[in-house]
Amino acid sequence: MGYTIAEKILARAAGLDNVRAGEEIKAKPDFVIAYDFPGYTDVIFKHMKDEFGIDKVAEPDRFALFIDHMVPAVTPQEEDLHQNTRDWGLANNVPVYERKGIGHQVAAELGYATPGALAVHFDGHISQLGTFGTLAIGVRRHLLEAFVKEFIQIKVPETTRVNLNGKLSRGVMARDVFHHIVRTLGPASCRFQVLEIGGDAIGHLSIEGRQTINCLAMFTGAITAIMNPDEAALEYARERARIDLEPVFSDPDANYAAVHDIDISRLEPIVVVPPSPANTKDLKDYAGTEVQVGYLGSCASGRLEDLRIAADVLRGKQVKPGFQLHVVPTSQAIMEQASREGVLTDLIAAGAFVTSSSCDYCFGRLGVMSDGQRAVSTGTLNVQGRMGSPDSEIYIVNAAAVAASAIEGRITDPRPYLKS
Repeated sequence: MGYTIAEKILARAAGLDNVRAGEEIKAKPDFVIAYDFPGYTDVIFKHMKDEFGIDKVAEPDRFALFIDHMVPAVTPQEEDLHQNTRDWGLANNVPVYERKGIGHQVAAELGYATPGALAVHFDGHISQLGTFGTLAIGVRRHLLEAFVKEFIQIKVPETTRVNLNGKLSRGVMARDVFHHIVRTLGPASCRFQVLEIGGDAIGHLSIEGRQTINCLAMFTGAITAIMNPDEAALEYARERARIDLEPVFSDPDANYAAVHDIDISRLEPIVVVPPSPANTKDLKDYAGTEVQVGYLGSCASGRLEDLRIAADVLRGKQVKPGFQLHVVPTSQAIMEQASREGVLTDLIAAGAFVTSSSCDYCFGRLGVMSDGQRAVSTGTLNVQGRMGSPDSEIYIVNAAAVAASAIEGRITDPRPYLKS
């Protein structure tokens, strides 16, 4: 019996010929990635020195740090945290990427999305590197082990395979595809597993759309998501890859915990209803619900295709008076390209407030909502208090629906605003 792509990557990282799901192994991550955040990186740096007596990491090229939250700093304590990260990076010869955008996206742009590589982070949204055949796992509180040891202890996870078939219709986006996966499989269907996504629909999705789907894997309970990279993904990754590895692919006879086939050809726009990322409904059932805030951004959705389709909806129109539409490109490189294409001009002319890339709108540090307000959002979560008051509500939709809802001030199907 053959092996999954995850099993092959972990076998190489462990220096073994092969591994099977359920085995306990020691694997060496090719990349150890983190963003600075109170209680995480500052604590890791302190424990390294105080508990392990380690002043410097042994192989700095394996590490990368991002400053993408609390940007710009609004308190001296926030700036102190950032300066601590800068100082640690300089002392350890570890690169610190600041004001380049959301780290999960920038990591791909900078070549940490290397096909066949193993990457770890404390934030599970690093799973979007799986778009390029990278096994990128969120290890949460246990990232300290990767900072102080060459190898980390890991149990080889089982893999659930999802085959996506068909082609999306206009106005339906990758964001809808992922939430339909949750609706079909259930929010705990892939618990502690790898979610492997394939099928003929992948070839019809953009690289950006694939990143969106992989980014959100944790909402199926999975520890990460991965795709067997096709030529489009390999072309993107090869010219950026930081290390030289051979891509690997699942064997046709690989053993899966489950296999699901999902047809997306008739899929319609979706809304995820508060207060849970598992409350997936058809958008048409909530059309007309009044909303006062729109957020287009995050590590999941704020890339060029999201900005372009929002501009298509808004071009020549205006955001409803009193509605707050916040547009936050996922990286500065994306923002630059959108500016070059005139996409940002169209968004601004329609009344959108466009902000440089950061994570701050997604977790409610900026653009906070007050009691009773509702938002349409492409952020990652819709739990109570995520974007401000615990008495506000977040409805997750695709980028086109955010734009259409901004025009009408209510949850709106974007398809009538789009040319066929």
